[in-house]
Amino acid sequence: MAQDPVKVAPKNYKVLLENDRVRVLEIRYKPGEKAHMHSHPGTVVYYLNNFKAKFTFPDGKTADIVAKVGVAEWLEAFTHAAENIDTTDIHLIAIELKELAKRIKK
Repeated sequence: MAQDPVKVAPKNYKVLLENDRVRVLEIRYKPGEKAHMHSHPGTVVYYLNNFKAKFTFPDGKTADIVAKVGVAEWLEAFTHAAENIDTTDIHLIAIELKELAKRIKK
């Protein structure tokens, strides 16, 4: 697993709450900002604004992400680098489920 996003990009990831079951992150990227490769366990995300981002995965493949304000979705565990390819900020909340991360590591 790649590094923790809070360590990789501390100016983009703020821990709002952490306990033995979850970690809640506020995530912000200004236009053009990037974060190096990092990983997330199974995560619920909630988009606080509309934005476009580019994810680059460990195998070199990329995906453009289009987020819509007010949408919540489930993301399986994944590793990626991120880039804000929009003219607006990226702003979202991510709820990482630690129990799933523990099961995956076993």
